[in-house]
Amino acid sequence: MLAEMRIQGLGVIDDATLELDPGLTVLTGETGAGKTMVVTGLSLLGGGRAEASRVSEGARRAVVEGRFLARAQALALAEEVGADVDDGELIAVRTVSADGRSRAHLGGRSVPVGVLGRLAEASLAVHGQNDQLRLLRPADQRALLDRYAGDAVAAPLQAYRAVRAEWQKVCAELVERRDGARRLAQEADLLRHGLAEIEAVAP
Repeated sequence: MLAEMRIQGLGVIDDATLELDPGLTVLTGETGAGKTMVVTGLSLLGGGRAEASRVSEGARRAVVEGRFLARAQALALAEEVGADVDDGELIAVRTVSADGRSRAHLGGRSVPVGVLGRLAEASLAVHGQNDQLRLLRPADQRALLDRYAGDAVAAPLQAYRAVRAEWQKVCAELVERRDGARRLAQEADLLRHGLAEIEAVAP
């Protein structure tokens, strides 16, 4: 869970700190108040694309820092990348310079941006006004139904996915072998034709 976020030099935000409570936080405000920059900050903290145009005019860089309460997945990720966890908290930092260069740090350690993305997947969910459009996608509809069904469906679903993955692997192998057999047959025909021509010339 993201407990606190600090934004510096991002768009209209010079320096602001946002403290978040557990659960749902709703962000509202007038046009130009900086809502988009807060969402942009969350996106950067979650490994999103960095754009130099988002850095405040006159600033050398934009910095977004997040203090996460480390749960099991976050702790496992921190251990994997060698990040320091301080009293159950994990600090993530994303820096974007005015020339477009971006850096990511987790627990005081420089990490690839994708690591922040993995942390955000486990700790953060951002919803916008067009989220309802996701309900039109079949994959999201299935995911919602599976989640609603709970444990009664989770185990069979996992078993099904394992069997399906194995089936897809075997199908791909079968296609590869058929293609290989076809190539070998063509090569054999070519060699037979060559031998026939040699025998006809009888050198």
